[in-house]
Amino acid sequence: MAGISNRFKISSDIELKDRLVAINRVTKVTKGGRTFSFSAIVVVGNEDGVIGWGLGKAGEVTAAIAKGVESAKKNLIKVPVLKGTVPHEQTARFGGAEVFIKPASHGTGVVAGGAMRAVLESVGVTDVLAKSKGSSNPHNLVKATIIALGEMRDARTVAQNRGVSMDKVFRG
Repeated sequence: MAGISNRFKISSDIELKDRLVAINRVTKVTKGGRTFSFSAIVVVGNEDGVIGWGLGKAGEVTAAIAKGVESAKKNLIKVPVLKGTVPHEQTARFGGAEVFIKPASHGTGVVAGGAMRAVLESVGVTDVLAKSKGSSNPHNLVKATIIALGEMRDARTVAQNRGVSMDKVFRG
């Protein structure tokens, strides 16, 4: 997936919680009639900065969700979460969906809708302001939100990349 560079290997002892974002019944028309199957998009996270998404397709709903969870565990990323919020404002696009994520003060809660809310809660963010613009397709919203979270950097990372001290990052 484009835009995400900080993927990493997760040990198997980490406790990941899964959230079903959307489920879709799809139909294939054949000579013998219609064949129904299900597509599920799932988000997994440990609510402490680790997040991943997956897509599962199967003939049964439970099998589609299980496949989505397995797929999500294969592409996990680490997101900096500072005092329950994100470190800075960030925008990202995927397909027709554009998302805007902004830090919020303690007690604000997760002000986000639908697919974005599931992703932000799974990563462990408790206070954030978020807006989705453009397409409301849950697949594209989940991917755009994860790209935005993957591009987040905390002050310590910025200081290390620039080779300067932490107070120099804050003073400018």
